[in-house]
Amino acid sequence: MKTLSLRAVLLLGLLLGLGLFHLWRPAAAQDGAHAPSSPAAPAARASPGESPSDASHAIDHDHLVKELLVALIVILVGAKLAGELFERTGQPAVLGEILAGILLGNLGLLHFHGLDFLKGNAAVLALSELGVIVLLFEVGLESNMYEMRKVGLSSLVVATLGVVAPAALGWGVGRVFLPHESPLVHLFIGATLCATSVGITARVLKDLKQIHRPEAKIVLGAAVLDDVMGLVVLAVVSGLIKAAGSGGTLGAGDILWIIVQALGFLVGALALGSYCSPRLFRLASFLNVRHMLLVTSLGFCFLLARLASEIGLAPIVGAFAAGLILDPVHYQDFRERGEHTIEELVHPISGFLVPVFFVVTGMNVDLRALGNASILGFAAVLTAAAILGKQVCYFGVLERGLDRLSVAIGMLPRGEVGLIFANIGLTLKVMGPNGPEPVVRPDTFSAVVIVVMVTTLITPPLLKWSLTRGQGPQPIPAGSA
Repeated sequence: MKTLSLRAVLLLGLLLGLGLFHLWRPAAAQDGAHAPSSPAAPAARASPGESPSDASHAIDHDHLVKELLVALIVILVGAKLAGELFERTGQPAVLGEILAGILLGNLGLLHFHGLDFLKGNAAVLALSELGVIVLLFEVGLESNMYEMRKVGLSSLVVATLGVVAPAALGWGVGRVFLPHESPLVHLFIGATLCATSVGITARVLKDLKQIHRPEAKIVLGAAVLDDVMGLVVLAVVSGLIKAAGSGGTLGAGDILWIIVQALGFLVGALALGSYCSPRLFRLASFLNVRHMLLVTSLGFCFLLARLASEIGLAPIVGAFAAGLILDPVHYQDFRERGEHTIEELVHPISGFLVPVFFVVTGMNVDLRALGNASILGFAAVLTAAAILGKQVCYFGVLERGLDRLSVAIGMLPRGEVGLIFANIGLTLKVMGPNGPEPVVRPDTFSAVVIVVMVTTLITPPLLKWSLTRGQGPQPIPAGSA
């Protein structure tokens, strides 16, 4: 196994090296793409019946495709190599993918600019956005509404505390460290600390074989509710920022309307989707063409993502709702003829697209900003606020005799959802002294990424220590869960 693993790593490294070699050519060779000087240059001439603009467009398209192919080689291979490294040390692969992006995005500090095009490549950015939609669709698929009902009031209280306390602390830290920024910036910083990563906590609990404990059910239920509440908070804060960016303001009635829209969309999508989804999949099952279940599922996800966008919500809200709606019962006809589950079908697509999102996120981190002592101080205090804010969840466990500390620690990792919030902040604008400016500046974004990485790094060892320290109840039998 060790020999096979080494060969796999060497092969991936070779592919990455070939991609970098393509970019490390002399500048004159790269300029040839823009100023033809070789005998092949006449290919740029317009053919009979073709306008010069059409010929130019064909050349630009060819150049973009070549850039995209090289970008995918570098991003995917780099993500997998870094992910492998982190998994070997017992950490989530997502941290390696972010680190790969940080390295790729800061090669300019080493005076290598061959990969600078990655940050502005429209196709790469589009794949990244698609990746986050698929990611939230997967999170929804892995979240069970019926399990959430079973854990009851404790999960609701834990989730509420896990949203309110970090948001308040994040707002306070933003106000202290960024006093000249708009109050909306402080509010958005607080919003980025709300969410909990369901996937990272669930993976640790499974690895420790503690998934059947009542504490685990509370944490997973609260994490899902936490995400729902966080998405509503994101919708409200985004609405406030968009209104301010257009020169308007939002009153209490407008804010209430945004909340109603977000909750109404989720509740309406769950209710109407649960009614329509079985009928949609039953109709699709009459078609015997291959991959029909996958296409129908993704189409359903993209439809709800588009509908969410149409009413002013983030597309990820619709993708998450689509995942919550779909239940194996809805596509039983496909299962009876031997099809895989939707989760199994989507997993390879997720394995391709989601790393692109995390690498692109890492590329937005500016290491030069971290050379500023004030930014490092801001990141340290924001990380402390993120950790302390989730520890308030200790008081949300209502049942007696349960391990409250494990529940609070299980709510720590921000993971993918925190990064999603921060990336949305890069696209939102507020009015500054020199015109519209991003809500999340590069230095602030770098601080948020540090928060995500630290909280994700410390959760597995802390949760392992907490669950196995011998003070909590023993795991309950699977049959009585």
